[in-house]
Amino acid sequence: MGERKLHFDEVAVGDEAPVLSHKLTRTDLVKYAGASGDFNPMHHDEVLAKAAGQPSVFGHGMFSMGLLGSALTDYVGVGNVTRYQVRFARQTWPDEVLSSRIVVTGKREEAGKKLVDFAVTLSNGEGETKVVGEATAELPEKS
Repeated sequence: MGERKLHFDEVAVGDEAPVLSHKLTRTDLVKYAGASGDFNPMHHDEVLAKAAGQPSVFGHGMFSMGLLGSALTDYVGVGNVTRYQVRFARQTWPDEVLSSRIVVTGKREEAGKKLVDFAVTLSNGEGETKVVGEATAELPEKS
């Protein structure tokens, strides 16, 4: 079974991508620290995090951005994203279930390219927005 291709002609403003959900674990934090080289103790050392006034260790912002980015590329296809920018609204905590929301906000043609714009967010189960941003993808036309 091949990867499903999303085409420019099939997308309409208001369409939403499938939701990607992930329960953040302490193991995720340790694995991401090793993969990224970001060993800030606020992400893995409970004692230091609490001494700094945090309720617990918390997730790396870039892990959350990556999770949301994976939901985006799952929808539009790897290599089609031309712009992706976010801001980190709130910290993520172990055991939170983080879910993506990707909504088509516009379609346009620019310099012969078929572009689709998206509003992207990552939220927890209580609906708190953790990451908010926007993205653009260049999509092929149906042949």
